[in-house]
Amino acid sequence: MDQRIINLFDEYTHRPLARAEFLERLLKLAGSAALATSALAVLEPGYAHAATVAPLAENLVEETVTWPGDGATVSGYLVHPKGKKKRGAVVVIHENRGLTPHIKDVTRRVAQAGYLALGVDALSVVGGTPTNEDQGRTLIGQLDPQKNLHNYLAALTYLRARPDCNGRTGCVGFCWGGGLANQLATHDPKLDAAVAYYGQQPPAQDVPNIKAALMLHYAGLDERIDAGIPAYEAALKAAHIPYQLFMYEGVNHAFNNDTSPARYNAAAAKLAWERTLGLFKEKLG
Repeated sequence: MDQRIINLFDEYTHRPLARAEFLERLLKLAGSAALATSALAVLEPGYAHAATVAPLAENLVEETVTWPGDGATVSGYLVHPKGKKKRGAVVVIHENRGLTPHIKDVTRRVAQAGYLALGVDALSVVGGTPTNEDQGRTLIGQLDPQKNLHNYLAALTYLRARPDCNGRTGCVGFCWGGGLANQLATHDPKLDAAVAYYGQQPPAQDVPNIKAALMLHYAGLDERIDAGIPAYEAALKAAHIPYQLFMYEGVNHAFNNDTSPARYNAAAAKLAWERTLGLFKEKLG
């Protein structure tokens, strides 16, 4: 697909760009309504066809849980293997659409690897993740950033207090969630591991606070997010913070999202996931 179309979609999904304007510009780039429709079909998520770990898998336990947040009750999708073994816990942080079927699937993947996995629904404080993506993006933009951060920090506290948690915690976030994973690393000294997929970098002054093992996954074609890498690396090096940074050349932002065929890259997603689980095994047990 024409990279200009992918870049336009990235602009639409991350900046205040009305759908009508997006479709008008898409039509101009595609050259015809038929080609624009075809492009849209492989850009927008197809949640029904992407689950790699089926819901209600026989070896997993799934439930909706709640915990007190910053002025509101927060809910999430908790999944873990059956049995009474104490396990490391991982907060899974969604993209800027909310707790979508794709992120629920990622939560099950983490659980399948042997962890307590909690897919937080950041939009639960405003009624929950809607099925309409545009509405989800709008609601994400209306969240109070500080309260939202506190709600995720509270999720980590909730997990550590569970009797089936071994006390070690990590997080993994994608896009909007990748930026939040960086924030959790700078705000929670008890966090053992933080993995950010193509996430916005934290303020340089917060970087010295990082105690977690840090893993950063970036896409070579993601100019918007990659622009912040040099300053982040400089801050990490100046503060002597150990980190792992992986650049996946020739792939787009959201390369891990297998519900968006135009941007998904199976090879990069597989390698990044293997590296992510390797870090969790080392730090969380």
